[in-house]
Amino acid sequence: MNRSKMIFVFILALVSKSVLSDTVTIRADEWYPINGDPNSNKPGFMIELAKAVLEPAGHSVDYQVMPWERALDSVRKGSHDCVVGAYKEDAPDFVFPKNHWGLDSTGFFVNNDSDWKFDSLNSLLTKKVGVINGYAYGEELDELISNNPSVFSGLGGNDALEKNIKKLTAGRIDIIIESPNVMRAKLEELKLSNVKQAGTLGEASPMYIACSPAKPSSSNYVELIDKGTDALRASGKLSEILARYGMSDWE
Repeated sequence: MNRSKMIFVFILALVSKSVLSDTVTIRADEWYPINGDPNSNKPGFMIELAKAVLEPAGHSVDYQVMPWERALDSVRKGSHDCVVGAYKEDAPDFVFPKNHWGLDSTGFFVNNDSDWKFDSLNSLLTKKVGVINGYAYGEELDELISNNPSVFSGLGGNDALEKNIKKLTAGRIDIIIESPNVMRAKLEELKLSNVKQAGTLGEASPMYIACSPAKPSSSNYVELIDKGTDALRASGKLSEILARYGMSDWE
């Protein structure tokens, strides 16, 4: 065993002594490559990271897909333990680790024959824009969406992005707001090449696994996540997991 792997095992062993073994339930809507099909051998890099941190500490991970708004509500009430792919704006009352699990931005997507390009939030107001219910797009954009229901069309459910793409290609909406990483993966899955990115809003934001404010065990889970993330990075396992999804370490 090389030195970095010994450090990884040692840290997890120390942390796990204070945490009772149990099943950690993770819920989120499908947002691949962050999280995807629970039955796939590539369920998403955050699911693989969660397992790599929690399972060596004696926990098992139960990951299932549900609509984002329901996932937030369920975890907030304590019916489940954690969500993945969360911004702090999504659920500021949740228990967040110090270590985030990647950076992501807000992109604007249009049909290839569109000449629209994002230059300000006001440029959205003359278009029909598809969003997903319950998502946090940043304080200023969230306020714009809330105040202009005739412009922004929200969908829920596990297949909300795919439905928005169908609406876009059918001409029923003009723009989709979505993570560039997620949109690229979905377009590849659907084998579509007639959608393009037409701008990005601001700087990239950190994404997290975030745990229930209603469960005392959450503080133990985020402690494991913080120490385990450092250990995964030191051992090279973090980069190995990310490479499976065509991604690289954000630090």
